[in-house]
Amino acid sequence: MKLLDGAGAVVDHGGSLGRARALFPHAPQPFIDLSTGINPHSYPLFELPATALSRLPEAARTRELADVAARAYGAPSAANVAAAPGTQILLPRVASLVSPGRALVLGPTYAEHQRAAAVADHAATEVDDFEALAAADLAIVVNPNNPDGRVVERERLLLLAGKLRAKGGLLVVDEAFMDVGPRAESLAGDIDRGGIVVLRSFGKFFGLAGLRLGFALADALTVERLEAQFGPWAVAGPALEYGVRALADTGWQADMRRRLVEDAARLDALFDRFGVPVAGGTTLFRYIRLTDATGLFSALGERGILLRHFSDRPHVLRAGLPGPDEEWQRLESALADWASRRDDQAKETIQ
Repeated sequence: MKLLDGAGAVVDHGGSLGRARALFPHAPQPFIDLSTGINPHSYPLFELPATALSRLPEAARTRELADVAARAYGAPSAANVAAAPGTQILLPRVASLVSPGRALVLGPTYAEHQRAAAVADHAATEVDDFEALAAADLAIVVNPNNPDGRVVERERLLLLAGKLRAKGGLLVVDEAFMDVGPRAESLAGDIDRGGIVVLRSFGKFFGLAGLRLGFALADALTVERLEAQFGPWAVAGPALEYGVRALADTGWQADMRRRLVEDAARLDALFDRFGVPVAGGTTLFRYIRLTDATGLFSALGERGILLRHFSDRPHVLRAGLPGPDEEWQRLESALADWASRRDDQAKETIQ
């Protein structure tokens, strides 16, 4: 998928099979899409009540979702939760909570944050120094970070939030992958201090990205301001039903976290076997630094396996988790073929 940023430049994202087919028209189908960090083991589908589709969502059901989400994420109460049709739609709205000024995004990271801040009329810049964020009116940190899995400690974030709050600024912490991160570092329980907005994504951990459900966690007044922008019925009936059930299903969540740890270790071992170094990530995606990252991306793409590559960082790749065993087998075969060709080329060079 390609989107235009605030300056008119193309922002490239993973997850577009149409783009994959254009890049690799002769690749075997179906593609194995490892370009996203979406859980391949989705929450079990269930039969929806007919009213979820035939009636407008009830306000009481939306409040129930907020209550369940508050408990799941560790927010103080339902009054601290604004539900939305995905976190993507929240980005420019959250950025507009402070008057246009200087927005700094701790990077390299998810490109949409800088674009959304620019849409909200901020002068938006990506920086690689955490301490530099204190100079911002709007500071944005992805925690754990996408794509490298970097984690910023809660105490450091709270100190930064205090500095921003003292001058009327705002700290936004995107915790899209905190479901599989060190949850003790989450700021969800600290939002009543003010000057903090925490974003949580439903679709990634629960493997239901197409449902479009996400949350902004903040003090009650900020939640009211966000909800006023959406008006009634912001979240569709099916998303309400899945959100209420899945967020309350703590057993499934605990089992899934254990399974993802095992899958991530399995993927690391597979990459290591073929000389592909894993440099970080989360249990939903692995971060790879490789001199021939472009060659690996192309080799796997030709075999119908899509990784996430970054045009501004040619030596970096991100790989999500395969799902069924046949996907693991196809990945193993493709890596073996790539490694064999790499080794043959090395021998020719020596000769």
